[in-house]
Amino acid sequence: MALFDNLKKGLSRSREALSEIFYMGGEVDEEFWENLEDTLVMGDMGAEVAMQVTDDLREQAARENLRTAPQLRDALARRLAEVFPRAKRDPFSSLPSCVLFVGINGAGKTTTVGKLAAAYHDLGVRCLIGGADTFRAAAIEQLQVWGERAGVEVITRERGGDPASVCYDVLDQAEARGSELVLIDTAGRLHTSPELMRELAKVVKVSRKRATIPVTVVLVIDATTGQNGLNQAREFNDALDIDGLIVTKLDGTAKGGIAVGIAHELNLPIFRIGVGEGRDDLQTFNALEFCRALVGETEGMI
Repeated sequence: MALFDNLKKGLSRSREALSEIFYMGGEVDEEFWENLEDTLVMGDMGAEVAMQVTDDLREQAARENLRTAPQLRDALARRLAEVFPRAKRDPFSSLPSCVLFVGINGAGKTTTVGKLAAAYHDLGVRCLIGGADTFRAAAIEQLQVWGERAGVEVITRERGGDPASVCYDVLDQAEARGSELVLIDTAGRLHTSPELMRELAKVVKVSRKRATIPVTVVLVIDATTGQNGLNQAREFNDALDIDGLIVTKLDGTAKGGIAVGIAHELNLPIFRIGVGEGRDDLQTFNALEFCRALVGETEGMI
């Protein structure tokens, strides 16, 4: 219950924008369906998703005689949940595993690495953190603080070191120590810079070649960037063949539907979502729970 409550609280701004549509006083008429589609579009889900979901829900409502707000909320949550691709493998649960975190500066990569390391260390998982962001001294320091706090060692190099070499060293150490979960933070890259993206592609290639455990490339997206986040995701996916997403700062936007839009367009699973500042606010993604919280349902509502 507590996790769902945190999820609802974190999505409160997005839910308020979406749930207004259900405060109708009369019939579920044409205006209702038009307003629903417009609201989904304005929530950054994308026109294609908004049209398809609205059309499907309209047909279901007619077929099953859905007339009340609770009925329609439940049907909408279930239909939206179908948009999200399912992960074939959760790299944070299917161990051993190495995860490379990529994204632009400010998306929340370093904080996400720290939160995950702390959480899994507490569960008794042998973790190792790699600091491959050798361009920002603050990134290395921030990781080291997280590592000390979590009791997890951080392996990095001096500022200006080759990030691909850092990844190689981290994977060497992980193999020698029998680490179960290796979390590697990479430098923020502007998706509009081909040169920087090529360098990051080298980091991914070296890591995959050296690793004896599965390597997963996860794009960290700041939900507050909205449609620009979708543009970022396209470019990173084209350059790196991303395996999945972590969407952060969902508590800071009224357009949490961007998670729907990105997952749908790129056919990528979401592994975790951030709905607040606390460590427990980085949650395992559950599509139906997310959509129920987004539309204003209560947990377990049928």
